Amino acid sequence: MGYSQAEKAASRERVLSIAARKVRAEGVSRPAIADIMEEAGLTHGGFYKHFASRDDLIAQAAALALAEGEAKMEKSARKNRDEPQTGLIDAYLRKHHRDSPGTGCALVTLGAAAARGDHSFKQAYEKQVRSYLDLIADLDDDPAKGRAEAMLTLSALVGAMLMARAVNDPEFSDELLSNVAERLKRHGPEAPSTAVA
Repeated sequence: MGYSQAEKAASRERVLSIAARKVRAEGVSRPAIADIMEEAGLTHGGFYKHFASRDDLIAQAAALALAEGEAKMEKSARKNRDEPQTGLIDAYLRKHHRDSPGTGCALVTLGAAAARGDHSFKQAYEKQVRSYLDLIADLDDDPAKGRAEAMLTLSALVGAMLMARAVNDPEFSDELLSNVAERLKRHGPEAPSTAVA
């Protein structure tokens, strides 16, 4: 690959990375091509050398944003080797994640857009939901129970983060994060059963 091709590939990756961050922070309808290109240090006119349309860029950025979260979740689970689910819960429901949507989990920001999106967008979203469920289920010693627990855990994580970002009162937002985290940790696979027969 010649220098110009390498430079073009690097520029494309830079634009895609910026767009993925903006999609995580703002959703799919807000990021403007001009803003993305300016932040990438490129002209608006050069956009079409890299992408067929804005929809093409946003679709690729959304898929990238969704995929990038998986590595972060795996890393979070590995931080607490004795209780990996606790490590994942603590990392996901922390204030820094709430306050940094541009680098956070795209499941939170892109859920509503995926529900209204086309087949490929829904497929990309579903792929990540399934990957996260597999990751969380693998933390449980009982595979049969693990999948159902993973669905509950992931739903609570994403829902709590969505609400914590959406409410106006900072103390209430903090309360949402901390209470859901504590309940999930008590409910998790390492917690004693409190079920009534």
